[in-house]
Parts: sequence; C-alpha cells; structure tokens
Amino acid sequence: MSQPDIHLYTAATMNGYKPVIFLEEAGVPYDLTLVDFSKQEQKDPEYLKLNPNGKIPTIFDRSEGRPIFESGAILWHLAERYGRFLSDDPIERSETMQWLFFQVGHVGPMMGQAMYFQRIAAPNGRVEPFSIKRYVDESRRILEVLDTRLEDRDFLVGDYSIADMAVYPWARAWPWARVDVEGLDALKAWFERVDARPAVQRALRVPQAQPQFWDPDADAGDFGRENAARFASDVDRD
Repeated sequence: MSQPDIHLYTAATMNGYKPVIFLEEAGVPYDLTLVDFSKQEQKDPEYLKLNPNGKIPTIFDRSEGRPIFESGAILWHLAERYGRFLSDDPIERSETMQWLFFQVGHVGPMMGQAMYFQRIAAPNGRVEPFSIKRYVDESRRILEVLDTRLEDRDFLVGDYSIADMAVYPWARAWPWARVDVEGLDALKAWFERVDARPAVQRALRVPQAQPQFWDPDADAGDFGRENAARFASDVDRD
C-alpha cells in the first residue's frame, strides 16, 4: 500500500490545528506524527532537519520530496497543491493572502503573548502586569478588526478559505488568552459557523483539543498547572 503524499508533524496548539483543519476539510490522506513537547521532540536533530526553527507544525510532501514549515506557508502550499480553499480570482486571492498574513503577523503573535504572560510566566513567578495588559488589549483590538470585517459576510474572504482556517484556532481561543469578546457579535457568529463544520470538529480531535482553550467555563485547574510546568524552563531562561 502506498504512503500518503503528506506527512504532518503537529501538536495540540493553535498553530498545530491549522494544517489539520485543511487536510480534514479537503479529505486529503495524511500520515501523522504527534510531537511531544515534554520530551523536547521538536528540538530533536532529525526534526530540525525538517524545521530548523524547532517548532510545529511541519509537513513533508512526498510528492515533492521536501518539507514545508511555518503554518501559514503550509496552508498556502496545501491550497496550491490541491486547488482548494484559495480562489483563482486575483482580487479574492490577494484578499485571502492579506488575511492569512494578518493572522501570521498579528492574531497569533499578540494572542500568543497574552497567553504566555498569563498562562506560563505568571504561574512560574513572573507576573508582568504591563505586559499582560499590553497584549490582552492588543488582542481585543485585533478581534475588533475581525468583527468589523465579518459584519456583512459569512467568512473572511468570499467562501470559506485558508484565511478562516488560519484565524479560527487563535481567535476561537479567546478564553485561554483571557480576552473579552463582549459586543463582538459578528465574530461570535463566525465562531458558530466554523464550529459547526464537521471537518473542524474532526481536526480538533487530531490531536485532542483542550477544552480550556475554547470554553470559558472549563476549569483550567490541573491542565493549567501542568501546562505552566511544561514550559517553566522558558521562563527561567528569560
């Protein structure tokens, strides 16, 4: 039996879900390697040959005999490779790429820092009120940009696209970033539309999503403590 063309290396993180969503939506067969952060598998010399930045996700495209790293670049590659979720219309295509890069340059970095300072640094004894406020406030502003964009449309650009796939895991994790979404009705309606897609729900089980990321009523409890402990060395290095 031949191997699938795509081998995916990923983990249960916001960036890690982005290529899984594409592959599940497109019905593309893939092999899966779950990268264990607790064992520092992302820093293994063999993995670094695929992704020199030592992060996830990464894919290896057997049809081309090469790896692709960085989640936005992976989505772009898959969209081109399979002709899905990226319009051929030049204007719509350009807008999709703009919102893809908006996620890469703004949504992920700002919400990621909001998560880091509250969920990792603070529990490990590095409480930084200025940094927390800075990143939470900027995350709220970015979610307001998305809300405005979605006021008169179902998806970020035309039909559901790689832009939605990129933004969704980060924006939807507003509870984990402790960012208020009150009043962002268009954004919340978009969450519901994407939540309702069966392929998205399948993706969030590959790997299994943490309910604390998405559900404001979920008890962070043990998971929050374990997560903070897992990345304690990052805080010590700071």
